[in-house]
Amino acid sequence: MDPKKISHPAIVELDGAYWFQEKSEESFPGQRFCLEVDEILHHSHSEFQDILIFKSKTFGNVLVLNGIIQCTEKDEFAYQELITHTAIMSHEKPSNVLVIGGGDCGVVRELVKHLDRGVDTITMVEIDDMVIKLSAQYLPHMAKFHDHPRVNIVIDDGFKFLRENKSKFDVIITDSSDPEGPAEEFFRTSYFELLSNALSPNGVVIMQSSENVWLNIDKLKELVSSSRHVFENVKYCQCYMPSYTSGQLGLIVATHNTSLNLTQPLRTFAADEEKKLFQYYSASVHQAAFVLPRWAADINEVDT
Repeated sequence: MDPKKISHPAIVELDGAYWFQEKSEESFPGQRFCLEVDEILHHSHSEFQDILIFKSKTFGNVLVLNGIIQCTEKDEFAYQELITHTAIMSHEKPSNVLVIGGGDCGVVRELVKHLDRGVDTITMVEIDDMVIKLSAQYLPHMAKFHDHPRVNIVIDDGFKFLRENKSKFDVIITDSSDPEGPAEEFFRTSYFELLSNALSPNGVVIMQSSENVWLNIDKLKELVSSSRHVFENVKYCQCYMPSYTSGQLGLIVATHNTSLNLTQPLRTFAADEEKKLFQYYSASVHQAAFVLPRWAADINEVDT
């Protein structure tokens, strides 16, 4: 391996191999997650962020934004499926769907499965079109529907779009990066209020929460509490993701519909249909994702 081709601030040489190391003193101090690098496929700075794509030894191609892993070919389906189908299957008729972020187009891929199964329109708002273009090149299985004729991709700032938006959406999926750089604003009450204004009366929102119960549970509780200042019905679920620090990622699901049990899918597919459509998600996984260990269960037990 030519050392000149393996050059990035987050990649170090150790014992004759090159390792990408993910570290964040703010989000997960005192620990690092590493993947062995076979080859750097792309590295650049867009207008908004540092973009790194590398081929790993065991996880396939990996997309990294601002030093934080966004997805890997090995396990991306787990996150993409849970964040998409948990929200979609919690709505009786999720006709009009909005995705904020999601430049790798994995959520769009999952939403396309629901076209003519309840979903009629899909709009994705991504601030950095370079992420979309690079995902189409290096993560084609994820971004295979980036040019689907029934998917409307808008290159714009998510906040700006929501402020100017006049439409109402049945489901809004916030597939943002961790709260560093351009994604920081997605973790504040003002953003939850914009989401609320864009929702139809029984609409459902879902957003990655950045934290899981093992990393910073106090910060997680604060985020859930902020959501509850805006939405009457809020729940937290988690996804198993080996390429994310601590092996898990949390999602916050919210609605103004107090009669809706977010922990139970409102719609289901037959078992054989689930097997054809999904690798990770199922009606059973939907329910189990909201079951937290005893010491963390009060995240979902707060009286809303």
